[in-house]
Amino acid sequence: MSAARTVHASAVAFGPRAGVVILGASGAGKSRLALALIGEGAQLVADDRVLLTALDGRLFARAPRPLAGMIEARGFGILHLACRRLAQIGLIVDLEPANRPRLPDVQGRTLAGVTLPCLPGTPDSACARAISRYIAHNRQRGVTQDA
Repeated sequence: MSAARTVHASAVAFGPRAGVVILGASGAGKSRLALALIGEGAQLVADDRVLLTALDGRLFARAPRPLAGMIEARGFGILHLACRRLAQIGLIVDLEPANRPRLPDVQGRTLAGVTLPCLPGTPDSACARAISRYIAHNRQRGVTQDA
């Protein structure tokens, strides 16, 4: 297992092996997208800072202990939610791309030495629904397994 690496991100999971890391600049809407994904049935893993660890070519995420179960809801403050302590990551969503193609090819992105699919995203409920459906579709195809 590699040493944990901290990234400025949010993470949620649709089960222990269907985690999503959300990347983007400060104020890009990482927490907002995480909350929208929680509305789609995901569980909070971490907000603002995510500890990433690689093991046998798989990427795992967890929250730093002082931040576990907390997420910022802009305009409301800090919310305390039940959270998943550890999740295997299967997808990266990047809120950065300015010129998003209408039908993007899935790109690869490497975090902590592990390359995973990376899709462009927006911090809204439509994107959250699309991510939720993407994960469900890949589960059915056996791409992402959930125990």
